[in-house]
Amino acid sequence: MKIEVLKDNLKNGLSITEKIVGKNLSLPILDNVLLNTEDNFLSMSSTDLEMAIKLWMLVKIIKKGKIAVPAKFLSNYVSLLPNEKISLEAQDQKLHIECKNLKTQVQGANAEEFPIIPEFKNADSLEIDVKQFCQGLSQIADVASPSQTRPEISGIYFVFSKNTLKMAATDSFRLAEKTIQMPHAVKKDFSFILPQKPARELISILGEKEGSLKIYFSPNQTLFEFLMKETQHPEIQVTSRLIEGEYPNYEEIIPKKFKTQVVLKRDEFLNQIKTASLFSGKINEVKISIDAQKKEVEIFSQSPDIGESRSTIPGKIEGDSIEASFNHKFLADGISNIKSSEVIFGLSNEEGASILRPVGDASYIYVVMPIKAS
Repeated sequence: MKIEVLKDNLKNGLSITEKIVGKNLSLPILDNVLLNTEDNFLSMSSTDLEMAIKLWMLVKIIKKGKIAVPAKFLSNYVSLLPNEKISLEAQDQKLHIECKNLKTQVQGANAEEFPIIPEFKNADSLEIDVKQFCQGLSQIADVASPSQTRPEISGIYFVFSKNTLKMAATDSFRLAEKTIQMPHAVKKDFSFILPQKPARELISILGEKEGSLKIYFSPNQTLFEFLMKETQHPEIQVTSRLIEGEYPNYEEIIPKKFKTQVVLKRDEFLNQIKTASLFSGKINEVKISIDAQKKEVEIFSQSPDIGESRSTIPGKIEGDSIEASFNHKFLADGISNIKSSEVIFGLSNEEGASILRPVGDASYIYVVMPIKAS
């Protein structure tokens, strides 16, 4: 293999593919990125056997071939090179690198030992706006939590039905759901559970992109593909295994009626929760008291070691006076993921599920359980 490539293109490609590479003592080949010439493109692939990233870039190909090279080392080295054209040549499992007045060689590995990344040639697929998808996913991805006993809630639940995509995540103490309208209806309803790691990588890799994202699905794996604008050739593919199991019927816990609803200024509410968190003690407790007569919400926290905090903010209140205690982190996370200037906070009772949602946007809902009084 011998190619010429611009430094910035190579650096950006390596920064993406190295994301899932870690020290693997039992299978050292996984520490590498696979460089391969395909038509007029250089492809770069990495995998941890649970997920894989593959991307393509246009390069000048002098001689075709492939080689596996330590991903993080190559990424660090390329980032230090001058902003010039780079020549890469593979010979005898060594990668020779030339850039301006610099020449070096990096010990590679046998490309044939690199794991085969699954292809989705005849799989069903659909298209969705990539920015809308990533923004929606970012509102719920961090809610999921690793669970050995209930692996299905470790991931994000995707439900495709007609023209809508619903994404949901829970850690059993809170739940978030985002609904996205799709440009075309799916041929048949389907669902899957995506692990949290590839969900986060999708947000990181594709969050600033514009265009369409193609999603391919099979019983055990899924593929997210972003195309180049100029050629309609794939630019980035993220492949992931799916979590087996049945996702809980989470819609049952979303309250339909509320004892009290209050509309609050988002930024003020979030700031007061963060202030109270400094005094919340070991169990992260903040107490929310809603006074229907005074039309105000009191936020209180105390710690025997630090002191106490008490603040009030005005709100538009419907229903009865009520108070309940919450984990401040769960509240802050939910408010932070709401993009509107005002939030609706609905409480069903002192120990029942409560909801946070944006004013004027029914596509996002965040459910949080209160801390039960001991």
